[in-house]
Amino acid sequence: MKITNVKIEKLQLQLHKPFKIALGVIEHVHTVIVKIETDEGVYGIGEGAPMEFVTGESLDHIILSIGILEKQIIGQNPLDIEKIHNIMNSTLSKNTGAKAAIDIALHDIKGKVMNAPLYRVLGGNSNNFETDITIGISSPSEMAKEAKERIDQGFKVLKIKAGLNPEQDIEAIKLIRQSIGNDIRLRMDANQGWTVSQSVKVMKAVETYGVEAVEQPLPYWDIEGMKSIRDKVDIMVMADETVFSPNDAIKIVKNSCADIINIKLMKSGGIYAGEKINAISESAGIRCMVGCMLESKIAITAGASLVASKKNITEADMDSFLYVKDPGIDGGLILEKGIITLPDKPGLGISIDF
Repeated sequence: MKITNVKIEKLQLQLHKPFKIALGVIEHVHTVIVKIETDEGVYGIGEGAPMEFVTGESLDHIILSIGILEKQIIGQNPLDIEKIHNIMNSTLSKNTGAKAAIDIALHDIKGKVMNAPLYRVLGGNSNNFETDITIGISSPSEMAKEAKERIDQGFKVLKIKAGLNPEQDIEAIKLIRQSIGNDIRLRMDANQGWTVSQSVKVMKAVETYGVEAVEQPLPYWDIEGMKSIRDKVDIMVMADETVFSPNDAIKIVKNSCADIINIKLMKSGGIYAGEKINAISESAGIRCMVGCMLESKIAITAGASLVASKKNITEADMDSFLYVKDPGIDGGLILEKGIITLPDKPGLGISIDF
């Protein structure tokens, strides 16, 4: 089997309402979907989602990068995933969203060739799991109102965005806990928005309200600061923007600066490196979560398949497709009352062609 062609399409995802985090306000996004064709008629679908303030890639950047990589992988066997990653990494540095698009499509092909759903191809630990849902930054009272609405929809884990104003972050958690009761799990995501002293102050304050983990409190480069925070608080510290690669995961392990690592396919360059990050973490006794950018059901199903396949991936933040108006992608994961179930169809189980 050989790769014969790589097709690219732009997909606009319109949000139901603006989504605010510490790094900016998002009103709509464009994403890139790819189709890798083979000489045996089997094809795979993938997605690369740009997020300039995280990965440094724009929509045009991803499209240009895929075009460069396409020339290098035509003629390769799509099942030689490690070989293709070596080719991509020797051709372009970083460009993780573009590589993720190709990687996801390759794994879709692998599942189709094996006639097995992707979660089973990757390990098959389970076909379902619980995901959180994210509450964006607004006034504390509005955040509490939205949190209650999400709980009424059946979600039992909330991720609360923070990082712009420590006092407001604490007030938001207080009002949210009052609104939702004591049985709902809470974690926070500061998106690199705090200093060390602010992090310690907020985390000690919200411990009273049962917050179990805080994600990326400091700038991505401040590993020493994250270690300092972890030594001073009881709430778990989660690394997100600090970890793009397996090498980054090793730095987390060596410095003992996080309790959980958040894997994102758009950061790691796809499932292949995501599996490596999880293996390193598991070996060190660190649990993982799989999160997402603002992606369609294509990339979310790929990330969800990784979650379901591995015992060490105990947490999930697979909710972004809920924030965008349905672009009409059939198949893939099913979400009901906070529980994601993966399809038993081969590969991603997504019915889309172009």
